[in-house]
Amino acid sequence: MESLHYLLMKAHTRMHRSIMSRAAGLGLSPGQPKVLEYLLQHGESDQKTIASYCEIEPATAGSILNRMEAAGLIRRNRHEGNRRSLYVTLTQEGRKTAEKMEAIFTEAETCAAAGMKEEEREALKRLLTKLADALSE
Repeated sequence: MESLHYLLMKAHTRMHRSIMSRAAGLGLSPGQPKVLEYLLQHGESDQKTIASYCEIEPATAGSILNRMEAAGLIRRNRHEGNRRSLYVTLTQEGRKTAEKMEAIFTEAETCAAAGMKEEEREALKRLLTKLADALSE
């Protein structure tokens, strides 16, 4: 059997390739699908929180958000009394695209776990969570 790190990279690469090939059809570039997913699930948020959730650097998040804003997927604004933070929210077009992305994520997960029983999927999620927690800084 292959090493754990190899199997994790292989699974990630294949899942990412599957998702991004479909996301590209929506005009999305890397990084944008997970930002859309976050905003759809959590609503308006600041850039720092989005970057943290998506496991990317704040500067990278800024570049991704710039492209998303130019594409009309998000809107950024400041809240009164807080001049330092920009808050990001989905536009109507962004919400539609996020919902399409959500279907792509669901389909990719369904395909990836097609040979597993529900208990196995839940166990895998628990184990991956445990692994991610052990690797957190």
